[in-house]
Amino acid sequence: MKVVMGPDPSLVYRPDMGTEADKDKSSFRNFISGPLLDRVFATYKLMHTHQTVDFVRNKHTQFGSFSCKKMTVMEAVDMLDSLVDESDPDVDFPNSFHAFQTAEGIRKAHPDKDWFHLVGLLHDLGKVLALWGEPQWAVVGDTFPVGCRPQASVVFCDSTFQENPDLRDPRYSSELGMYQPHCGLENVLMSWGHDEYLYQMMRFNKFSLPAEAFYVIRFHSFYPWHTGGDYRQLCSQRDLDMLPWVQEFNKFDLYTKCPDLPEVGKLRPYYQGLIDKYCPGILSW
Repeated sequence: MKVVMGPDPSLVYRPDMGTEADKDKSSFRNFISGPLLDRVFATYKLMHTHQTVDFVRNKHTQFGSFSCKKMTVMEAVDMLDSLVDESDPDVDFPNSFHAFQTAEGIRKAHPDKDWFHLVGLLHDLGKVLALWGEPQWAVVGDTFPVGCRPQASVVFCDSTFQENPDLRDPRYSSELGMYQPHCGLENVLMSWGHDEYLYQMMRFNKFSLPAEAFYVIRFHSFYPWHTGGDYRQLCSQRDLDMLPWVQEFNKFDLYTKCPDLPEVGKLRPYYQGLIDKYCPGILSW
């Protein structure tokens, strides 16, 4: 059966970088056509079927002790050499290169914010879950709150949630679902994936990064919020204050993707210095 899909609503809300840049940006996050579309749609269909309140709570329990592996940050970066993100319609090369692309984009634009450079390198390290046997639909892709009705700018919203049992549960199927108005995103149960896992891992290992860094890591894949403009009924004032940081990060996460891969060997000493400053040593994953 052929599934008819409309345009990705987030295209309308992307940060304005000028007419010519917008023209180039139309090729990113294309969920309508392209050689990778079948793979992307299949990943989101599984995600939107199986990411439920119970599933997410179980994953927090499963991984919350951080007993999977002991390794350094740079060892985790190297692990991403063997990962291609099946939810990404833009690229088909290993995720480790994207980490350095993002970090270098931020470093060029914000030379005085070394913590922000490191966030660029760190942001996808939670995807190591996919190398430990977790299915990609429980690791990658855009995140969304579970426990309430999905909103319009969730990717493939109209064609992938039909078999999710939570949407037949009156506790979880209204606009607010199990939440109170403006309860704050820190009190919302997000779909399980690399964002939430890495955020919790950073807290567990006591990274000495500023609050903005933790926030960007936790919500950088929450496109329906930071780019689609949805879920504002759940936001606190703190969320709105942090939103510009997530949107600024998104420019580099999304628009630095290109097949011109960086010379990683030359970049490693600089980023190792940042790791030694903010999150040194062997960590619990």
